[in-house]
Formats: sequence, C-alpha cells, structure tokens
Amino acid sequence: MELKNVEKLEKSIVALTIEISADELEAAKEQAYKKSRNRITVPGFRKGHAPRKIIENLYGDGVFFEDALNICYPKAYEEAVKQADIKAVAPADVNVSDMTDAGAVVLVCKVPVEPEVTLGEYKGLSVEKEEAKVLAADVKAELDRMAQRLARTQTVERAAKKNDTVSIDFEGFVDGTAFEGGKGENYELKLGSGTFIPGFEDQLIGTKAGDEKDVVVTFPEEYHAKELAGKEATFKCKVHEVKETITPAIDDEFAKDVSEKAETLDDLKKEVKERLLAQKSEVFERDYEEALLTAVIDGMQADIPEAMIEVQLDNVMQDFSYRLQMQGMKMDQYAKMSGMDMQQLRGMFRPQAERQVKVRLALQKIVETENIDVTEDEVAAKYKELAEQYGMQEEQVKKALPADTITSDMKLDKAIALIKDSAKPKKKTKKKAEAKAEDKAEDKAEESAE
Repeated sequence: MELKNVEKLEKSIVALTIEISADELEAAKEQAYKKSRNRITVPGFRKGHAPRKIIENLYGDGVFFEDALNICYPKAYEEAVKQADIKAVAPADVNVSDMTDAGAVVLVCKVPVEPEVTLGEYKGLSVEKEEAKVLAADVKAELDRMAQRLARTQTVERAAKKNDTVSIDFEGFVDGTAFEGGKGENYELKLGSGTFIPGFEDQLIGTKAGDEKDVVVTFPEEYHAKELAGKEATFKCKVHEVKETITPAIDDEFAKDVSEKAETLDDLKKEVKERLLAQKSEVFERDYEEALLTAVIDGMQADIPEAMIEVQLDNVMQDFSYRLQMQGMKMDQYAKMSGMDMQQLRGMFRPQAERQVKVRLALQKIVETENIDVTEDEVAAKYKELAEQYGMQEEQVKKALPADTITSDMKLDKAIALIKDSAKPKKKTKKKAEAKAEDKAEDKAEESAE
C-alpha cells in the first residue's frame, strides 16, 4: 500500500488517495479464489476443483476483484490513516479511482475526521440558576398523591360520578362499520382521567351498572391513526360496575403508615419537604449545568462532519431501543403507536445527538487546553464507587469499562466542574403572573392546612 495524497475537504472530511499494488491485489485475488471456489460451478469440474484461470475465463477477469478488494482494503486503510495522522470518527466513503497499467488499484477514501475546535468563553460564564424552594402547596400536593397511591375502590349501587371507575364493554363504529382497535371488554376506566378521546368519559357520567349507552365522539384531527382522524365515531358501551375511590385521611396514622420514621403528620410534612427540596435542587442543578454547556457550545466553532452526528444518532437510537425492550416494546411498535416512521423517529432524536457531539467536542478541547488529567488513585476510587453502586466486583466493572473509557469520562467531568466552579450564577427572575400564582397557591395550601 502506498499513500499517494492527503487532501482536506469541507466539513472535516479528509480525502486519502491510496494505491494498492498489483502484487497485493494478486495475493488477495488468490485468497478470494481459495475462499469461494467451493461455491462456484464449472462444467467438467467437481465443485472446488476448477482452476482459477478456468473460472476467470468463464466468468470474467473481475470475478474475484471485489472480494480481493474487501480482503486487502481494511489493512491498507488502517495504515493510510496512521500515516496521514488523522482521527477517523466514522467509516470512510470509498471509491475506486483508477486501475493502473501495472495492475494496481487506486482508491479515494473520504474520511470524516474529528473537527478542529475553537472555543469561545468557558470561564466566568453567567447564566440563570433557579433557587430550589418548596411551598406548603407542594407538600400538600405530594401528600395528596401519596394518599391516592393508597386509595382503594369499592363497588357502589348508584350513578357514576366524575373520578369514579366504571367497568365497561365497548365497541367503536365509524359510518356503521366497526374499526380495528376500537373494542374492549371489562375495561376499567376512571372518569375524568382523560384516558379516552375527549368527550367520551363525560358521557358515561350518570350511568349505572347494567346501563347501555351510545357514546358519540369525534376523533381529533391530529389523531395518530390517520384513517380515523377527524371522523365521528359511535361507541356502543355496556356498564358492568361502578366503583368509587376511597382515599385515606391524611393524619397521624397515615403518616405512620407511609413513613418508617414519622410519628405525626407534622413529622411527615417535614420529611416530604426535605425530599422535595432535594429533588428540586437536583433538577435545578442539572438545568444550570445544561445552561452553562449551552453557553459553551454556542460560543464554539467546529466544522462537524455529518457522519459524526449520524454515528451518535445511531447510539441514541440504540439506547432508546434498549429502554423500550425493558418495557416489553420494540422500536417499530413504538413508531407505529406514535404515528411516525423510522426516519421521522430519527429526526426526533437528531437535535439530541447533535448537542451530545458538540458538548463532547467542547469538553475535550477544554481538557486539552487546561491540561486536565486524572491520577491512578482517582481511577481506582472511581472503580470502587461504581462497584458499590451496581453491586458488582471491581474486576467485573473493569472488564465492562476499560480504564481508557473511565479516564476519558473523568477528564470530561473535571472539565464540567471547571466551568461550574468559575461560573457566576444569576438568580432567575420570575414574571409577575408566576409569582402571583405561586403566592395564591401558597395561601390556599395554608388555608387548607388550617
């Protein structure tokens, strides 16, 4: 292999012109022949025994060319990238440029490479940071949610009201014809939950066990099943049972039931407030960090190759697919339920992938600029922390996460810490309407508590 030329193109693409010699190509053709001769039928010869020249005469001189190129290309490409001293970030776009008189083949490989990054300001940044605050209204809402989780239902012999649960059979018809997915039996529907099409649940209020009712609704124009969007439908419903939800009283006994430490309702309120404060603080801290990183990448200049974003998008899609599988769902099922095809789904995740690429490039440049490093002791401590976090042996963690990966991630974390430590947070200012609504909710919660 000979690297004939290196040319920088737009969008961080480097074109490598590689010549694979006639001898290298010939050796690869012989290897391809030996590998595939058992699959080639030649009249007058048993399979696998036809000489290479006979096969080439029968099928053409180029019969083994593509396989030969696939054999010698990987090593030639690897050597060319090393000689050119570039860092490929995605597979190259390869084309045969020429065949020389001597029998050599010339390839042009357009290689996406890591772009040159020019940083803007990353120290002393000033962005808004919201102060975590928990109101009495927040505590009350959380206590109500906790009570709802302990709620029980009981059958009642009366007409259904809002927030009751009805057990129903239903079947939907459009223009008198039943449609797919519009039928259910013994379905438990909470009235007012917004589970069904707008207007459906309201029409079941007032029904009793044994009642039959035609519920007439119109599918929204943006409904995911396009054949039903905007159409009027009639659902024939039969009510089997009406159940009311009974929530426990929020008192000292309730506090003891839901908490291992609280003895009184006041104890529980304090516990809930501390937990909500910690949760809000974590969210606001994460938002603050994201705002700082946005400021960093907004001031950064980098000609990012499209292939680099596509590779990261593949990673994002794969991660999303794994999470769906954990919920018992496949990607194509999710796409269908969401009314999207796979290309639209990729489009939905593309901004996320672009941001991840930009953030990583910026942080890597900060690591380089600031000469950020990690010690062996810090890496060892990280392995120990991860082992404890996931309940694994340290050796298992080391096999799953090589030291290079851990070291790289720790350097990026230090770069983030540098940005945050030097930043000057601004207090988030609330609009008058927001502040007024917050005060109103607080007053209402205090009145309720009294």
